[in-house]
Amino acid sequence: MSVPTTSAPEPVRVDQDARKGAAAVAIGFAVLCLSYMLNAMDRQVFYPLLPQIREEYGFSLDQSGLLATGFTLGIALTGLPAGYLLDRLSRKMIIVVSVVVYSLGTLAIPLSAGFGDMAVYRLVSGVGEGVQATAIYAVIGAYFFHKRALAAGFIGVAFGLGVFLGPIIGQAFAESADSWRAPFVVFGVAGLVMAVILFVTVPRWMSEAVAGRSGTADTASYEHIPASPWNRGTLGIGIASAISGLVFYGFLGLYPTFLREELAFEPAQIALAASLVGFGAMTALPVGYLADRYDQRLLLAVGFVGSSLTALAAYRFADGVTAQYLLAFLMGAFASGVLFTNCTTAMQRAVRPEQVGRGAGLFMLTYYVAAAFSGLLFARLVGSMGWDGAGLVQLTLLPLVGIAALALVDPRRMNVPPKVARA
Repeated sequence: MSVPTTSAPEPVRVDQDARKGAAAVAIGFAVLCLSYMLNAMDRQVFYPLLPQIREEYGFSLDQSGLLATGFTLGIALTGLPAGYLLDRLSRKMIIVVSVVVYSLGTLAIPLSAGFGDMAVYRLVSGVGEGVQATAIYAVIGAYFFHKRALAAGFIGVAFGLGVFLGPIIGQAFAESADSWRAPFVVFGVAGLVMAVILFVTVPRWMSEAVAGRSGTADTASYEHIPASPWNRGTLGIGIASAISGLVFYGFLGLYPTFLREELAFEPAQIALAASLVGFGAMTALPVGYLADRYDQRLLLAVGFVGSSLTALAAYRFADGVTAQYLLAFLMGAFASGVLFTNCTTAMQRAVRPEQVGRGAGLFMLTYYVAAAFSGLLFARLVGSMGWDGAGLVQLTLLPLVGIAALALVDPRRMNVPPKVARA
């Protein structure tokens, strides 16, 4: 009588599948981070090259300010539509298409004949970058549902690294080719390659998760969160997000011009100062860790106070190279590492799990509409009040409004840990 053979025990196959799944998630998440780093490099490279672009085309300070930050209007206009589509269509395909769109916009910038078409190409880049950012934050907000702030911290580190590397690499390409146009060609082509890598490596079951990892039952109740994404919490966070956008992009857009025209910095010094903003933004990782454990209103208040004091020192007191390097780092830490990380994750926590895409879209709308006009506003303030006056009004006093808006936010009506809701 023959003895029947048996297959390998089921737990072994389950463990192997689990390891393969974990590896796929790690690779997919790493590629998402790399793609967002490239996104940041792509958008950041424009700022240190703006003085050269302005000189060639004869743009006014108002036009320069609008070009510097106006692309974020594309990000803002796509926030809500993208959020709506992300709750209904494939997030993975939306990410891939968005990277192609912003890369084509970047490739077109060197072909600009003047202000009008360059503004259009910048807007197209903003549309693609905004949709990609909205989709990435929706993916991590859904898949890493209970640790979304920490996951967002890794995305923030990728963004900060891109902000750090973009000006340095861009300036190097511009100098080697003796043309400001070269970096836009390099980054545009790199974006098209990244779109292919995203398509191949990001698992669909990761990108399309709803409330936690695929296959994991979600038994929590969310009745305490308002049924509508339009609620008092999203209003308060929306105002804080708008103030954050006005502060951070108001600083980013014309800071290199301030260093060049007011403090007479050299191009290499300007590029390094702009890069150190990104180095500061990499504090998003420890900030994300804290945001999963403590009241985000407190962290946002720290971010507003820190960015206010940093801007006051940068525009009114510090004129040395070393001091400006330090202040650029601090602005990145407070305005991006703290404010951006907490605003985007708090907005998602103010809506129910099935509305996470719309939560991401609401953040993009409020943050980037304000950011789009921050450069123009700052330029107008410089024209009437000088650099120090503009810094005082837009970057030092305005954050106080953001702190006041936090009074509208009630953690008991959000998806936060119980100990935070009771605080």
